Amino acid sequence: MRFIYNLILHLVQFLLPIVALFNKKMRFFVRGRKNVISSLSQKIQPNDTVVWFHVSSLGEYEQGLPVMEAFKKEYPFYKIVLSFFSPSGYEIRKNNTIADITVYLPLDTRKNVRQFLNAVHPSKIFFIKYEFWPNYLIEIRKRHIPTFLVSGIVRENQLFFKKYGGFYRNLLHTFTHFFVQNTVSEKLLNSIGFYNVTVNGDTRFDRVSQILEKDNTIEIISQFKNGKKTIVIGSSWPQDEALLVPYINQSEHIKFIIAPHNIKPEAILNLKNQILKKTLLYSESDGADTGDFDVLIVDCIGILTKIYSYADIAYVGGGFGNGIHNILEPATFGIPVVIGPNFKKFQEAKDLVALGGCMVITDQKSLQQTFTSLLSDDDILKEKGMISKSFVLKNKNATQAIMDYLH
Repeated sequence: MRFIYNLILHLVQFLLPIVALFNKKMRFFVRGRKNVISSLSQKIQPNDTVVWFHVSSLGEYEQGLPVMEAFKKEYPFYKIVLSFFSPSGYEIRKNNTIADITVYLPLDTRKNVRQFLNAVHPSKIFFIKYEFWPNYLIEIRKRHIPTFLVSGIVRENQLFFKKYGGFYRNLLHTFTHFFVQNTVSEKLLNSIGFYNVTVNGDTRFDRVSQILEKDNTIEIISQFKNGKKTIVIGSSWPQDEALLVPYINQSEHIKFIIAPHNIKPEAILNLKNQILKKTLLYSESDGADTGDFDVLIVDCIGILTKIYSYADIAYVGGGFGNGIHNILEPATFGIPVVIGPNFKKFQEAKDLVALGGCMVITDQKSLQQTFTSLLSDDDILKEKGMISKSFVLKNKNATQAIMDYLH
């Protein structure tokens, strides 16, 4: 199995530069990995004590951040190396202030793995959520490096639990301890002989609860809201917007803030042209009387979390595509959350839907009914919001369980 895996991996490594000629994201993927080892060798000295955190992309970074912050506070003498697999995560967070060194993870070839581990020589390793790279895990086990899975989720359909999945099951022996989000993951790991498991929830609850301690004021947004009921639409995709735009066009006395997932100029212009209400782009709001507009389209990144603090209702996009975006960011502000139907892979969404703080829409009619119900009764709005807030508060402190174990 390992032979076949490595054969496929080398084929991928050969083809990636060719694909990169025609794909911008792949160009980042390939170019960003060219000088990783030399960069690490320059920044890490042989006598440095190093901890390595690996995340796939932006969502996993948000999960790992509370642990990195707590680790840095508790063990300030460690250098933190943070690696990303995806360009969409690395390019946004490459200038973070928590890690001493932030790099792309080199492809999982045996040569790359040896060079990476030699350069980093980590004393501890943390993989966030579900990154299982065979050659990395095999080499880490050979070197007896304590390794932890944080906010892990395993599912019955994964190869670990198949009759023919022995190769992948064996990789799990690398982990010193599994910190998982739910009892389902714990039971599945127990079923194949792994009992070094702690159910401590999702560290993102710690991350989003910290948001309340920050100043979330944005003067432009305050002026735009102007005391009126406001629906914030976060990380929307065209499938979401196809249902939301007709509702926006027929609504009265409601403000809308839309922060699309895709902020390329052509996509922003296309969205704006569909909206019949008086609409302003955030990039053009300086000096404008923003309170005079009905719709504000946020055509930049990095402020959505703060914008949620102004919402009376949050719609979180992605539920009509590959899966919803982060519902915990709006929930922490104590507001009802509305999503599309594709949320079954997201434990926090399943839990909040069951509690009633998150509502699922499937079509234009259910969207209309949900928003009307929430906006027409302040008591319902407040009740749903309190469910969301309580949900976040109840589930925080996952990070502390990890730190307690390390002590």
